[in-house]
Amino acid sequence: MKKKTEKKTVSLRSKAKKQKPFYLTTTLPYVNAEPHIGFALEILNADIAVRYRAKVGHDVFFNTGTDEHGLKVYRKALEEGKDTQSYADEYAEKFRALKERLNLYPNISFIRTTDAKHKKAAQEFWRRCQKNGYIYKKNYTTKYCVGCELEKTESELVAGKCAIHPHLPLELIAEENYFFRFSKFREPLLEHYRKNPDFVLPRFRFNEIIKFVEAGLEDFSISRLKEKMPWGVDVPGDERHVMYVWFDALVNYISTLGWPSNEKKFEKFWGTKKDPNAVQMAGKDQIRQQAAMWQAMLLSAGLPLTKQILIHGFITVNGQKMSKSLGNVVDPMKIVSEYGIDPLRYFLARHIHPFEDSDFTFARFKEAYNADLANGLGNQAARIMKLASEHLEKPIKISEELTALQVPFKAALDEYRPDDALALIWQHIRKTDDFIDKNKPFILVKSEDKKVREEGKRIIDRLVGHLATVAAHLDPILPDTARKIMEAVKSNSMPPTIFPRKE
Repeated sequence: MKKKTEKKTVSLRSKAKKQKPFYLTTTLPYVNAEPHIGFALEILNADIAVRYRAKVGHDVFFNTGTDEHGLKVYRKALEEGKDTQSYADEYAEKFRALKERLNLYPNISFIRTTDAKHKKAAQEFWRRCQKNGYIYKKNYTTKYCVGCELEKTESELVAGKCAIHPHLPLELIAEENYFFRFSKFREPLLEHYRKNPDFVLPRFRFNEIIKFVEAGLEDFSISRLKEKMPWGVDVPGDERHVMYVWFDALVNYISTLGWPSNEKKFEKFWGTKKDPNAVQMAGKDQIRQQAAMWQAMLLSAGLPLTKQILIHGFITVNGQKMSKSLGNVVDPMKIVSEYGIDPLRYFLARHIHPFEDSDFTFARFKEAYNADLANGLGNQAARIMKLASEHLEKPIKISEELTALQVPFKAALDEYRPDDALALIWQHIRKTDDFIDKNKPFILVKSEDKKVREEGKRIIDRLVGHLATVAAHLDPILPDTARKIMEAVKSNSMPPTIFPRKE
């Protein structure tokens, strides 16, 4: 990277003992469909953030998993003629396999809402909310969207349909259920929002949830009669009911830490009321559940709130929302099969905005792959290491200075902007190509003049140092590529073709 910023870099080792623990969780996808590129975006952005925090010295806890209860899952299992637990097991393994297939952080935690420890935690959470007076039972009638797993008021409907799932008919639920006193938390939530102006990123999403809460909150149902929907966690003290999916599923964020039995681990990573520590990542269709409902639930149980919630947009395809009916759902595993893991990680991090809706097309993906990876980074790495292997007698010394992350790069990842971080790296890659073309070390090292040859070697040595720096910066984002480049640098050898050009 640029020399003028090198004096400001922070050694990876020097800061390792001074960092706070870092906790980050994705949402838990339902096990009623194959993993799609929208969830790949969420989990890969989370993975980058976690790898970066680990690299600069944080003790990290990274959580993901599967949401396995609820009406959608139960009906899907019936539709396929399968036992519900067997159906959930089958789909949970498809999401668990993403750890290897997307090269996720090795120590990632994978929680299932059918895990025994989660069920116990969900029931204890219920008991605490009930003891504190925030759960009651009543008869009611409401319109319900199975796709959202949410009740819908008339003001939320568009032409009588759910705005997010207009293809699904709304259902009318009329029964006796347990309710959560969400209405009691308007002022506490608004006070929390006022005191924490960065609680939700980006700001325009935060404004949405503020307006939602300001308009007033209605109590919501948190159970279903088991005779109508038997697939769920039993309500403590009333086995005629099972927990409504959100009141069960959201507890995964703390059950994964061993709550309530492991208080030490819970406080270390989730934090305390005075010093909250947890970061959550979710899609824009989840903002109400994450930033309002879950926070009210935590308040009702007397637990610390989330520190920050990151809301990403949707991936569209040729300007249209992905849907099975349109046949435009993108399977990330097909991309991995053809191009490899890191090209997918690169495209989602660099060319899909971390907070706004972005469009995906295979033509755009292929163009970015060839221009940025095959002809860009891959070609430069091969070009430099060919010169090094032919003209340097021994590998360069990998110093701490070469592997320290630079201030602008760190600032971008501190703000959860991998797109900006990668833009900085590729700007440097382009400048290095210009430097090679201008100084022509490949000609200098062939000169009959010894001084000229030595100058050529010094330039090559400097270029190899550049590759080591690039690899160190790429490590949280493109870990496999970073490893290949660093191995070539350390052995002073040509790397295998990292990104074969696709015609």
